[in-house]
Amino acid sequence: MGHDKLADELQALLSEPLTAAIERERSAFDRASAPFSERIVLYGAGRFGKHISACMRKVGLAPVAFADHNPALDGEHIHGIPVYSPLKAAELFGRSAAFAITVWNSSATDRMTNRVQQLKNLGCERVFPVGLLCWKYPEAFLPYYPLDLPHKALSTADDISAALSLFSDDNSRKEYAGQVRFRLLLDYDSLGSPLGADYYFQSDLFSIGPDEVLVDCGAFDGDTVADFVRLQGESFRSIIAFEPDPQNWEKLQTRLNQLPSAVKMKIESLPYALGSSTCTVRFNSTGTDAARIGQGQDSVECVTLDQALRDVTPTILKFDIEGAELDALAGAREVIARSRPVLAVSCYHQQSHLWEIPLELARTCHDYQFFLRPHGVEGWDLLCYAVPQERLRRRN
Repeated sequence: MGHDKLADELQALLSEPLTAAIERERSAFDRASAPFSERIVLYGAGRFGKHISACMRKVGLAPVAFADHNPALDGEHIHGIPVYSPLKAAELFGRSAAFAITVWNSSATDRMTNRVQQLKNLGCERVFPVGLLCWKYPEAFLPYYPLDLPHKALSTADDISAALSLFSDDNSRKEYAGQVRFRLLLDYDSLGSPLGADYYFQSDLFSIGPDEVLVDCGAFDGDTVADFVRLQGESFRSIIAFEPDPQNWEKLQTRLNQLPSAVKMKIESLPYALGSSTCTVRFNSTGTDAARIGQGQDSVECVTLDQALRDVTPTILKFDIEGAELDALAGAREVIARSRPVLAVSCYHQQSHLWEIPLELARTCHDYQFFLRPHGVEGWDLLCYAVPQERLRRRN
């Protein structure tokens, strides 16, 4: 699809009046669930399903049951709520409750359309993505990663339109338009299929050489470091890994200690959060990939990359820091301008990061090209790549 056609389609989406979007947010759940708006079965008893169940209680609702494919959960209770197989749940509630789908994660192997159809095939009459419930009660449920109120996106329509023109290839522009459509309409079918290979190191965009200096912002348990070492072996200059969560830090050290000594000696790990200034910040230490600053009862030291890398010339910067990407980029403007690294930045942790992060990168990254790539299903693990002209993989 050409750029002009995508721009026209995007403009049509963004032309919805704010009042119409607000009314749509308020009424979509009622239309989808009627007459069972207070009798909800949650299809999916994983992390997201448990989160939704807890949020429902804040607005005086409680699911009548969970439905889940995990046989180990069949007959169990979660938060006092019974768990049934989808078949059993459909037999019990298919015609007396609405089914809200809470299967939504980066490791899913099916798509929302498949989940809806499966439940309908079992005889469930009212089936919908749980995002419609979140729109109805935003004070309890939102924001949740890219899921947020559509009218908030529409209020930044000029920025959304401007970001489309930054991307350098048709795949990126198409993915971007689909991601915007998802944020406005909860249209899962508009999202592209995930790319499994070369996560953060997209080989069709840039090549990796023996003198790379990788800065891993949000190192988690060392999974990205391990991927890079798998690709390069000992053929790199150095790695600097930032990870502020104490539990994740221990997992990172364990993984680093398993590496060959010739590789390990090239890796420095630092227990700091990253932001736009040097300070102490609140931190939610979870020991998972959801640990983030600005929440929780713990505190950690926060530094800027301009400060931490003042004597380093990074060649690849990777950011996956659970919503703090914009602050960290603001604290890295000098080192980016000086070093001209490749950047791989997560842009799915907040609704507006889809356009705010490319626009922020464009302010600092001159003579770069920008790309958007989905590495997880249905909006998860979405990365914006910024590649300097001299690092681009040349296409024949």
